[in-house]
Amino acid sequence: MTTWKEHKQELMRNPKFKAAYDALEPEYQLASALIKARIAKKMTQAEVAEKSGVSRTVIARLESGTSNPTLATVSRVANVLGQDVKLARQ
Repeated sequence: MTTWKEHKQELMRNPKFKAAYDALEPEYQLASALIKARIAKKMTQAEVAEKSGVSRTVIARLESGTSNPTLATVSRVANVLGQDVKLARQ
């Protein structure tokens, strides 16, 4: 049986797959940072949603990386979590 790690290594050899995977890195970093900050604050998605003025669904989508949020939305959520939003050139 092949493990996910082995399968991923094989997939990463395909240039098209690797490009698509790498393109998702900013979304993954955002989702990961929001989850870590929320957990560190010991808050639920519902609590973050209420304090930031968005729905819990918006928070869930942010954390799953399945949305294309505005900078304003990300900033509102980050503010509730005591975080700053910083943009960097790559």
